[in-house]
Amino acid sequence: MTDDVNKAQAFHRFERGRVADRIFEDLRNQILRGALPDGARLPAERDLADQYGVSGATVREAVRALTAMGLVSVRHGSGSFVTASADAMIAVSIASVIQLKGVGAAEVLGLLGVLNAHAVQLAARSASEEEIASLRAAAEKLVVIDSVDRAAADLKQFLRRLSEISHSALLAALCRFFADVQVELAFAMSGGPKLADWQRIAGALHAQRIAVVEALEARDGERAADMVTIYHARALELVTTSPREAEEIKVSDPLYSQLIASLLNTRLASQPQ
Repeated sequence: MTDDVNKAQAFHRFERGRVADRIFEDLRNQILRGALPDGARLPAERDLADQYGVSGATVREAVRALTAMGLVSVRHGSGSFVTASADAMIAVSIASVIQLKGVGAAEVLGLLGVLNAHAVQLAARSASEEEIASLRAAAEKLVVIDSVDRAAADLKQFLRRLSEISHSALLAALCRFFADVQVELAFAMSGGPKLADWQRIAGALHAQRIAVVEALEARDGERAADMVTIYHARALELVTTSPREAEEIKVSDPLYSQLIASLLNTRLASQPQ
């Protein structure tokens, strides 16, 4: 008799889990197709339970799964709200892959070069003159480096703008995450806020950044891609001659692991509250 009860309880737990999965999938699909837009408040738990014909516990299980994905934020006393930021979702996915597969820093840095090479080829065809001019303005902010914080912010702006003018939302979102990893990793590997290291690394790459801009101004996508490849290869070379060797940094390294976690938390914390 006891065995029968245990089997029945296990069955009901499994069935409830399956129902929660279906509710999760339905709500996720509504969020991804815009039926529940970013910032929207989810119906109250009781209303969702009535709608799906399930218990409140099953609804909470589905909402917890949405929260873990970064699609929903639960605000105590206010309810659950959609936080469907593309940057946050991509950050969760990429950070998970990096951590689960043990992807090293050198591979992450190299991937940004590949993505940006494709981005500038698209930008050569589709970017407006004003957008390319804004990229030049971002590059020229790095002519003189007299502040670590400002240089880091300006470098992120340049790398982000490089992909944004491709007019590919997916590519830009991917590049934003990897660009932030590159800049933050360079900061960490240089030993901290040392102006001389930033002048050595970011300052030495000014000519390459301008070469990318000039190729785009000439609408030469192939040359722009070549210049981006040269830029990122040189950046990787400069970073790996700093106190920490990028090839040696794996997810098991506390510095690298904390960096990925910090960037992920930053993305999630930037969701509308």
